[in-house]
Amino acid sequence: MNLFQETIIDVKGLVKSYGSFKAVNGVDFQVRKGEIFGLLGPNGAGKTTTLEMLVGLRKPDKGTAVIGSCDILRDLKKVKEIIGVQLQSTSLFELLTVEEIMKMYASFYPSHLSISQLIDDVLLSEKMKSRIKGLSGGQKQRLAIALALVHDPQVVFLDEPTTGLDPQARRTLWDIVLQLKNKGKTIVLTTHYMDEAHILCDRIAIMDQGELIALDTPAQLVKSLQSDSALEFRVLHHEESFDFSSIEGVKQVGNHKDVHVLYSDHLQSTLTGLIHFAAEKNLELVDLQTRTATLEDVFIHMTGRSLREG
Repeated sequence: MNLFQETIIDVKGLVKSYGSFKAVNGVDFQVRKGEIFGLLGPNGAGKTTTLEMLVGLRKPDKGTAVIGSCDILRDLKKVKEIIGVQLQSTSLFELLTVEEIMKMYASFYPSHLSISQLIDDVLLSEKMKSRIKGLSGGQKQRLAIALALVHDPQVVFLDEPTTGLDPQARRTLWDIVLQLKNKGKTIVLTTHYMDEAHILCDRIAIMDQGELIALDTPAQLVKSLQSDSALEFRVLHHEESFDFSSIEGVKQVGNHKDVHVLYSDHLQSTLTGLIHFAAEKNLELVDLQTRTATLEDVFIHMTGRSLREG
């Protein structure tokens, strides 16, 4: 049984072209009320363009979407009343203090949440009187989220919210996103970080070259590989290809540049088989490592490329 039954975003056939280039090519998906929904893909996959069409920053060439009960083309003003948006490059007034810019944004709406509480929620209470130009990258991102929340929106759009942040700042922001979910917000976020998508998202739409190529929970996407484990390695000084699929326990074989990946449900048998195979063929294996299968493996399996290649 699904925890999230009610559809709050219904996207149908979104298309956006720039000349002959289709940035988004017929995307369809639904977002359920109260979930964190991720658009995952490399840079240039069409994630941000899709988000920008949903929030009214770009007009679709074809297709439409409904957010709440509001059509993004016919009812854009009403849409903006129920959404909050944090963009990848938010321009802030650097000479204002955190408190001043929060009050300024709050003045744009007929009603708003408590400024001091919002600042506290994003862990910026100590910076309330500080000028924005003195904030770190992570603090500016948290401030951008607070600004998106000031009017208490039903749906929050976050575009690559942790890009450029150090690991600690990323995890702090993850905690804030999860707290938003606990407060009943519906969150749509774009990311090219597989760990971020896996940890935060209830469901993930994987995008590549403007198209949606998979949509499911993180666990089900990984399960689609039919393998729990992955063995990665390179082979030195061999130009010819080898059939690693004959090794015991191997369900699938992947290649990424010069890295071979064997997917298996029986890690020990496959590892032993690989060692014997290498000895028989006189292969020198390097950089051998074992790990659990991830969303990165799903993307490589579907596209032949890594998420990190862009």
